[in-house]
Amino acid sequence: MASWIEGVIETTGVFGIALLMLLENVFPPIPSELIMPLAGYTAARGQANIVLVILAGTIGSLAGASFWYAIGRWVGEERLKRLADRFGRWMTVGRDDIEKADDWFDRHGHKAVLFGRLVPTIRTLISVPAGLSEMAWPTFLLYSGIGTAIWTTLLALLGYGLGSQYEKVGAWLDPVSFAVVGIIVLIYLYRVVTFRRGSHRRAD
Repeated sequence: MASWIEGVIETTGVFGIALLMLLENVFPPIPSELIMPLAGYTAARGQANIVLVILAGTIGSLAGASFWYAIGRWVGEERLKRLADRFGRWMTVGRDDIEKADDWFDRHGHKAVLFGRLVPTIRTLISVPAGLSEMAWPTFLLYSGIGTAIWTTLLALLGYGLGSQYEKVGAWLDPVSFAVVGIIVLIYLYRVVTFRRGSHRRAD
């Protein structure tokens, strides 16, 4: 995948970086942990401007995040509650869980979006509850933009500084990404097994 990403960046420049980062948010198996260090390495070789690389990565990533935010707004809290009434065990949430999560997000959503954009895997998923809770889009864009800019800048500068040894970035971040995914899967399985429908059933 690294060679394909590098080819796209070399062929299409900063536009390709923005497109790849958009796809990374919509289709997470394309990792930003490879895209941005490779983009930074391209800038280190004089084939791109590092500021434009970071800007393109941030814009593309925000476009992808906005896509999932829009999905959350489209689904909406009430529709999600109806789905929880039918498929609560597999969703591992009940109607009351959704209400509590929405209340929490109303109070702390800006921090969740900001710091969530700095965590592998979570950085894509955090946009959905922001949409579900109907966080104002300018507010979402602001905090998501700050987190995204930090993330893309860090990865791009690592690739820029490491030069031909940029592979070390992916080698360091990949285990973190796998660990986060593994923890999420284990938590999900635990919640499926221990889910009690009676305690989450909609009141008559």
